[in-house]
Amino acid sequence: MVWLKSTFRRLGLEKGMFTANSNSGKLIVYASTGLQSRSRFESVQQAAKETAERLKLDFEIVRFKRSALPIYVYYEENTGGEPIPIYCDEGKISGLEEICSSMRSMMFVLSFHPKHPSLAQMRNELLRLS
Repeated sequence: MVWLKSTFRRLGLEKGMFTANSNSGKLIVYASTGLQSRSRFESVQQAAKETAERLKLDFEIVRFKRSALPIYVYYEENTGGEPIPIYCDEGKISGLEEICSSMRSMMFVLSFHPKHPSLAQMRNELLRLS
């Protein structure tokens, strides 16, 4: 764990997370520490956190120490596959419900792909939330 923390510091990353003890995966928010608008980050963070809690997913924040970039949210299954982008704020401020809806819609579409059996199990919940 110490090696992981020092590697994140060396790469200019800050990491925060909570664990929902899920077997389904996690949502990861990637954002710059140099954001021009804190409200942009807070909206995306809150939407991702609420979505993760409702779907019983883990949640993680990775902050880059670089100039302002778009904020991305990725879904990663616990099976060790590649993280999949499910949301990008494109540098604009969006409402909480719009962000949540966009993420859930992308996850619903991905639930039909055979590489994502965990999402397939969540399909009914994703539909109910939308």
